Amino acid sequence: MRCPAGLAAASAQLHNHLYDREKVFRVTPHNEEQVEFLNTLASNIKVDFWHPDSVIQVKPQTRVDFRVEADKSFDVENILEQNGMEYEVMIDNVQALRDTQFDSNIRSTGHSYNKYNNWEMIAAWTADMAAQSPDLVSRSVIGSTFEGRPMYLLKVGKSGHNKKAIFIDCGFHAREWISPAFCQWFVKEAVETYGKDELMTRLLTNLDFFVLPVLNIDGYVYTWTTNRMWRKTRSRHAGSSCVGTDPNRNFDAGWCTVGASKRPCDDTYCGSAPESEKETKALADFIRKHLSTIKAYLTIHSYSQMLLFPYSYTYDQAKNHNELDALAGAAVKELATLYRTKYIYGPGATTIYPAAGGSDDWAYNEGIKYSFTFELRDAGRYGFLLPESQIEATCEETMLAVKYIANYVLDHLY
Repeated sequence: MRCPAGLAAASAQLHNHLYDREKVFRVTPHNEEQVEFLNTLASNIKVDFWHPDSVIQVKPQTRVDFRVEADKSFDVENILEQNGMEYEVMIDNVQALRDTQFDSNIRSTGHSYNKYNNWEMIAAWTADMAAQSPDLVSRSVIGSTFEGRPMYLLKVGKSGHNKKAIFIDCGFHAREWISPAFCQWFVKEAVETYGKDELMTRLLTNLDFFVLPVLNIDGYVYTWTTNRMWRKTRSRHAGSSCVGTDPNRNFDAGWCTVGASKRPCDDTYCGSAPESEKETKALADFIRKHLSTIKAYLTIHSYSQMLLFPYSYTYDQAKNHNELDALAGAAVKELATLYRTKYIYGPGATTIYPAAGGSDDWAYNEGIKYSFTFELRDAGRYGFLLPESQIEATCEETMLAVKYIANYVLDHLY
């Protein structure tokens, strides 16, 4: 569906106004004093942290990417210089990059795997996939969002008796558009290469894949209509005018103890309780119901080119840490064979930063011993605004790692 020209123009104007000359800075604080300086900066100026997710996760020697609004970017540069902070302007003009994220301004009216598709297109695509390949794909609804949208889940695999499964979800954080693009790509590859690609055929014959193309649908819709940089859900909270909860801080795994905020206005708000969000509860309910079947959990995020495994809410090692570490290392090596894209890997807490309430830690604690978080491209040049020209390459290389992990899981069923 194309929106009327007047509406599109008004929407474009809104976006242009919002992001005109906004900048994304990269700094690396070298000591506690510089960390404290960034804390002060964030409390005085509206700062949108891209990596890590919030100022509370900043520590010495951590690379920090953050976005500041146009009218503040000049001040921020001055303040950084005055305080002797080395910095780099990663994105000089957020709006210009937003405009070039779409390869052409002529949007095709249909669904495309090489483009970012809005929710309406993705929802229609889920129905099409089930209709076109009924022997491989079926669609169900696992719940509805805060705003009442159905949460579609695709089950991909040949029918068989007592099959084990791998769960893959995308679109936790609304602005990470490359994530839903990967879930769509995965289903496309499964359908197109079954019977042709030896490994894919083996996987689909022996395993089912539950694919949730977008978890945070309301947030994703909001990034298309109103604010491209939105991260959270769109739920309302009693006693606060601020909207949304961070779905990846809303699970019952060390909930809200570290790397999450109890303030509803913050981007890493953990919610009023674990699974307070309709979306996270629907996901958790589905996984709990199918625990005897689901043997691996993969959740797809962006950006920073990492493959993470538990734990994030504690520095304690996972019981099968050595196995997860070896598997992640091998998967990352496999991913790099295509375009030499470098990923780092390890437990979430030590590899990026401690963060509680994540779905990967929760799934692991539920007994799913192969639980991974992918942080897809890139390393910060485009950040969340990865151009469509990189969708194919990103998805192709990620497929290699996902298939490698799936094959390993198939050989190590428990």
